[in-house]
Amino acid sequence: MENNSESRERILKSRPPLLFDKSKINNTDAFPVWSMSHPATGSVADTNDTTDSAWGISAVNNTKFNAFGWSQSWSLNGGLDGSTLSLGDRKTGYDVFKEPVDSDASIIFMGDATAALSSYVMTTIAEARKDLVVFCSPERDDVLGTTTQSTNVLDYRNGLPSTSYGFMDSGWKRQWDNHNNVWRYIPLNADCAGLAVATENTLGSFYSPAGYTRGQIRNIKDLAWNPSEADRDVLYNKGVNSVVNFPGEGRLLFGDKTLLAKPSAFDRINVRRLFITLEKAISTAAKFQLFEFNDEFTRAGFRNMVEPFLRDVQGRRGVTDFLVVCDETNNTGSVVDRNEFVADIYVKPARSINFISLNFIATKTGVAFSEVVGA
Repeated sequence: MENNSESRERILKSRPPLLFDKSKINNTDAFPVWSMSHPATGSVADTNDTTDSAWGISAVNNTKFNAFGWSQSWSLNGGLDGSTLSLGDRKTGYDVFKEPVDSDASIIFMGDATAALSSYVMTTIAEARKDLVVFCSPERDDVLGTTTQSTNVLDYRNGLPSTSYGFMDSGWKRQWDNHNNVWRYIPLNADCAGLAVATENTLGSFYSPAGYTRGQIRNIKDLAWNPSEADRDVLYNKGVNSVVNFPGEGRLLFGDKTLLAKPSAFDRINVRRLFITLEKAISTAAKFQLFEFNDEFTRAGFRNMVEPFLRDVQGRRGVTDFLVVCDETNNTGSVVDRNEFVADIYVKPARSINFISLNFIATKTGVAFSEVVGA
């Protein structure tokens, strides 16, 4: 059986440091760390001696001692209070996602963000990379404490670009904050992004994350705004996906449109994410053709890698049909002489149902249904 010191060291190594307020650090026995007091500006050590008997930790003059016989001192500096960050600061923060080689992100959710910031991320990052989708929500004041929610949400949406790499919901939800024991309103874009991830993990990125089957919002007390049917129709025409409280059904994401304004297969989130998945997977396969000979042997090898993958997606209902063309018809002599390799991949994506028509027809007792249907 391990001794007390070994047990503490094992727990210390297995538990990450807390990254929230001072009281949470100091009041949690499982972490042998103590946060010292500090003035509003600058940095000085706490002059008070504090001991945590549960861990044998003493904090004196900003130095931490514990039962393992070593001491460490850390100083946090150069940070900013999130509430004081400017738009430029926030843009700089999101710029870390600009390069796909540095970040293999497939989803960015904006949290509490202005239309200007969401537009910046969609335009300069998502549109440039073309391999991720940005999820955003209107601002808090757009849907809470006001009677003009629909107008406010549309104003936010009008500040965003027309793009298939953007997805917008209708508002905020109220959720319990376990760390501070209070109710808080938070934007729904993280929930919608989570639905997309959960759907991809269970079924595939090409399934819609919305509706009664997969669109259930969790960890929610209520909505800041529950759009009416009339509001939902107006918002959906503009590419805003409402989150709705249906009695007996819960709160559901009730839409799967991207922010692409023109009619296209890519105005649906499942189609856009399908193509992101296909492009990433097939691009990975294609890079192994680099510096090989552009001959039929190499082309056949590429087709033999791609076609089984697409057949698997088709078998999982992601596409209805596909065609891979990689032969001498698109790898002509001039293409070969330019040291290029060309493959054309045609895909028919599966479409989600957005409207249901049910027609009930009364027929006479003596009339056969074949006569009515054939009429």
